[in-house]
Amino acid sequence: MLQRDEIWIGLLYGILLPTAGFLILYNLFSLLEIKGAASGVGFSENFRERTLAIVALALNLFTLSKFRKRRWEKAMRGVVIATSLLALAWLFVYGVKLF
Repeated sequence: MLQRDEIWIGLLYGILLPTAGFLILYNLFSLLEIKGAASGVGFSENFRERTLAIVALALNLFTLSKFRKRRWEKAMRGVVIATSLLALAWLFVYGVKLF
């Protein structure tokens, strides 16, 4: 980890960690579906993408915890801003279909 208490560090971690987590989980489930260990039959449209996006957003809790232990308030603020923006993007993309 970079040793700086800066907002841009929090923004960087707050965007990269959920993005990487989503891509890893999505590819893992795609591989499981190819192998026959998972199936998307019976679920609503975009169920897997919606759920994986929420799980990826929750990965920021680990970053927040690490920054809190180090008392990096500015970096925590960056993670919260990034998480809020990603959550709003999730609502914009998937929320219309849910309601």
